[in-house]
Amino acid sequence: MLDISKSAVSHADGKILQSVSDGVGIITFNNPDKRNAMSLEMWEGLGHALASLRDDPDVRVVILVGAGNKAFVSGADISQFEKTRHNAAASEEYSKRSEAQRALLANYPKPTIACIRGFCLGGGMQVAMLSDIRIASDNSRFGIPAARLGIAYGYDGLRHLVSLVGPSWARLIMYTGMRIEAAEALRIGLVDRVLPDAELWDATMEIARTISGNAPLAIRAAKITIAEVLKDESNRDMEAIKAIGRACMDSEDFREGRTAFMEKRKPHFKGK
Repeated sequence: MLDISKSAVSHADGKILQSVSDGVGIITFNNPDKRNAMSLEMWEGLGHALASLRDDPDVRVVILVGAGNKAFVSGADISQFEKTRHNAAASEEYSKRSEAQRALLANYPKPTIACIRGFCLGGGMQVAMLSDIRIASDNSRFGIPAARLGIAYGYDGLRHLVSLVGPSWARLIMYTGMRIEAAEALRIGLVDRVLPDAELWDATMEIARTISGNAPLAIRAAKITIAEVLKDESNRDMEAIKAIGRACMDSEDFREGRTAFMEKRKPHFKGK
């Protein structure tokens, strides 16, 4: 199970925690009394944690997880709405202040994994969908209650939703504000794996450590290429794909991988 270390770096008055274990960066949404509902300060704290782990050469993959056992992120902190999102102008300002953090996660250079237990709603769905991989417990629940609150979810969030589940399921989710259980989320492609709750954290860490042990440049090549595949053909940066491919083939890691294979030993990759 997740152990929130006392040595973790704290952001947003302790509501965002950042730690590192075995080459794995861990960002914890630490607001369990509100089911990890995201305040604007937490969005900004998330940005600081992401930037710090991005720039840490010892970190090769990042897990995002919610504190406690009731929620990943249960959405936006609605208690702030009267102050920060009470009309169109205020909502636009709120979106601008959180946009940089969403963009940072969307374009993150290292692999990201959302480890989801309990509620994953609204803004929590956005964080999960922006992550590369989504692993959920069998007690997780998903939904976007925008229609019940009278707010628009936004282009980027819906673009990611449609890319994962298709337009028909996106309509059903958005029009009804329904809650989706873990098995259904797996079936429609919203999450990648569903595990018993007691196994979730260890399984997530095992995947993260596997990624951390692989060649960083090769993983970056896959991440860049998949991102370009998802773009319209006219907007694809084929030169970026070629450049990272050349970097892989000319890297020390490629030589190490070949040598380790021939010597029947585990490779030691350096990311260069």
